[in-house]
Amino acid sequence: LLAPGPVASDVDHWVIDPDHFAVAFLVDHAGYAATLGLFLEAEGEFRFDPEDYRLESGSFVVQTGSVFTNHDERDQHLRSEDFLDVENHPEMRFEATSWERTGDEGGRLHGQLELLGERRPLVLETRINKIDHYPLPLGGIFSRPYVLGASMRGAFNRSDFGMNYGLRPGEIVGDRVELIIEFEAQRQ
Repeated sequence: LLAPGPVASDVDHWVIDPDHFAVAFLVDHAGYAATLGLFLEAEGEFRFDPEDYRLESGSFVVQTGSVFTNHDERDQHLRSEDFLDVENHPEMRFEATSWERTGDEGGRLHGQLELLGERRPLVLETRINKIDHYPLPLGGIFSRPYVLGASMRGAFNRSDFGMNYGLRPGEIVGDRVELIIEFEAQRQ
């Protein structure tokens, strides 16, 4: 949901709730099954008008050191220079460049993914699930913020970012990385 443009007073500012923000990935493991991983720390914000689905700006940042696959040794390897190189590249960023509405519930978000110091285009298929006042109080007894919930999917080849470990020979770790993003954002 995140595309740049001029800042206008009639477009709402939304901040993604870190407690309701999931950034996950799937990568093939030697042809047997996909490994599912998560990033446990991420934040983002965007400017969006829910009346006409006009999106003006947005971005999110993922802390690469927060990678979690439920296997300590693999997680340490993913943090190493072979994969995410978290010491030199502690963040992965997505910056929106344009928004293409494709239906009543969403569209395609075009942007730039920055990973390992490289920037490449990425398209996220986006479904806006619900926009309404939250059913439960948040941050106070009478506080029921206006919340937007969305699901996003995309994919990229990790080799495009110079992440080549395990590709050849034998392709132990797949090249294609599928992204799964789920979030709830509060209107400010």
